[in-house]
Amino acid sequence: MEKIVIYTDGGCRGNPGIGGWGVWLCYKDHDKKLKGAELNTTNNKMELTASIRALQALKSNDITVDLYTDSKYVIQGINEWIEGCKAKGWKTANKKPVKNIDLWKELDALNQKFSVTWHFYNPTNKCTPFAILWQSFDACLRITFVSNTFLFPVVASPKNTFFL
Repeated sequence: MEKIVIYTDGGCRGNPGIGGWGVWLCYKDHDKKLKGAELNTTNNKMELTASIRALQALKSNDITVDLYTDSKYVIQGINEWIEGCKAKGWKTANKKPVKNIDLWKELDALNQKFSVTWHFYNPTNKCTPFAILWQSFDACLRITFVSNTFLFPVVASPKNTFFL
């Protein structure tokens, strides 16, 4: 079976605040980059969205996936918490509704569709794909207001960054 390697990251300026996500899909000698942003979101939503968008981009179910994220929230959620949450009707141990339930349900369905191995990657290494992803969606978060009209995203990142 073929394998694809995926790196994902998401984040916010303020939490909640303006947020962005980035994805890098690497398959053989091909790669694809995806990014997006939202005006009023949270860091956790952007982390989940990055993983969802990455898996949605896959064109074949007959592929194994190594997905790397720097989000302990995503890693623990998908590997440890999700089955218990589903068994409790999408409630937490405190019997409260799971936050970001729509995103967790979508990620769960995609995780079941593909053979995904989830990896935590320490984001402190500045030479990692995560550093590159951060530069990319950080540029995406730069906003411009013209005549009270929000124009988004405005890409104003330095040369040789990930998505340019």
